[in-house]
Amino acid sequence: MTAAVRPYRPADLPALYDICLRTAAGGEDASGDYPERDHDLLGAIFAAPYAVLDPGLTFVVDDGHGQAVGYILGTADTAAFAARFRREWLPTVADRFPPPTGARVTPSEVMAGLLHAPERMVLPELAAYPAHLHIDVLPAFQRGGHGRALMTAFLAALATRGVPAVHLGMLTTNTRARAFYDRLGFHEIALPDTGELTYLGRAT
Repeated sequence: MTAAVRPYRPADLPALYDICLRTAAGGEDASGDYPERDHDLLGAIFAAPYAVLDPGLTFVVDDGHGQAVGYILGTADTAAFAARFRREWLPTVADRFPPPTGARVTPSEVMAGLLHAPERMVLPELAAYPAHLHIDVLPAFQRGGHGRALMTAFLAALATRGVPAVHLGMLTTNTRARAFYDRLGFHEIALPDTGELTYLGRAT
């Protein structure tokens, strides 16, 4: 059997956590950057809440044996999602990943800070791109056309909901990812003070 894109199933949730961690270092494994107790932290920020709060916008690459090896997920309305994250998702993980106190030095401290600040997602300059997404595929399944297939499924789902445009944030240093997005018609959105991130957008 060959890998193919399909809709998300609740049984895929543990795989989303794993994929998020194993692609967080510019597409490579970031598990060495976090203590084992924090291996689910990235997924609790960038993957699981989307699948739990809006599973209809989550699609996975199935390896042909039922195992998710890549995903795309996101929200149709970033402002509404940030509010739901605060109200519905954060209480389920806050005890496990408490907000940092003092300076944020370690990767875990930096990410815990992001977890507890969902309002950071809402930027006035992105109002014309109300949806946003995250996409990750395990290295062994990259360059097989799965990223394009995931994006096609996600954009079609947004269009069905009448969402006009979508944005994403990416590490500026990830030139391979930037080339992928450029091929799919994304363009850079000029924003002030974005640090190590570049924001891209496109119509659905």
